[in-house]
Amino acid sequence: MPDTPLDHAFAAMQAAPDNAQAELRYFEHLAGSELFLLLTEEPEGDNISPDLFEVEGTGFALTFDQPERLAGFVGREAPYAALSGRALINMLAGQGIGMGVNLGIEDAQNLLEPAALAWLQQMLPDTPDEITRRPVQFETPAGLPENVLTALDTRLSHAAGLAESAYISKATYDSGEQGFFVGFTGAPIAAQSALAQMIAEVLAFSGLEAAAMDVGFLRANDPAVQTLAAQALRIDLPTPEEPQALTPTAPGRDPDRPPKLR
Repeated sequence: MPDTPLDHAFAAMQAAPDNAQAELRYFEHLAGSELFLLLTEEPEGDNISPDLFEVEGTGFALTFDQPERLAGFVGREAPYAALSGRALINMLAGQGIGMGVNLGIEDAQNLLEPAALAWLQQMLPDTPDEITRRPVQFETPAGLPENVLTALDTRLSHAAGLAESAYISKATYDSGEQGFFVGFTGAPIAAQSALAQMIAEVLAFSGLEAAAMDVGFLRANDPAVQTLAAQALRIDLPTPEEPQALTPTAPGRDPDRPPKLR
């Protein structure tokens, strides 16, 4: 079974235990990953019952970043729910429950104590605000830290089907203010909130204070795209192998309707 992006982030963190940036990068990957939560029974609507694994008196919900890993750990077919890491952290934090990640995978398994989940919940960004200011000029994103660019490239390279391309630049707005800007082309309306949240998460775990970046969604024939193509850094998002429905269909997929523990 091939290594996953979360595996690589975990290995980098383990190889540099004193590197705070590597640790933040792992948690950023965890929050942005799709995780498969082992359940005691099939979900009932938005209600789910995690199958807890007890370690020294603390219950840990078991999550895996591939359903095959979950099945391999329990050794049988088992009910599970697919959730984003963000939704899972928000659901478990404050419940006195920890989270086991990829248990049974020697170079990827991790146990997060309840206190770690509480810290992670505080780190997660709020839903991005909508802004009305309009960019009127674009330049190369000089001054944007290399670790942020790397994190953006990594996250977007696994965001198949959410957009066609992302243009990263420094923008001057009609208000005279300047700031970093990501412009997406080919993003369906149903994917725009997820993309804005993804950018917010990258910045939240960047280790930079007061980090900010605006996100915009452009039509392919928008005149700004031609300017961005000449000035910005471009990242092409992969095309999904199979058509993907963007409407949430499972507990935890809709951030406005998080699952409930039972």
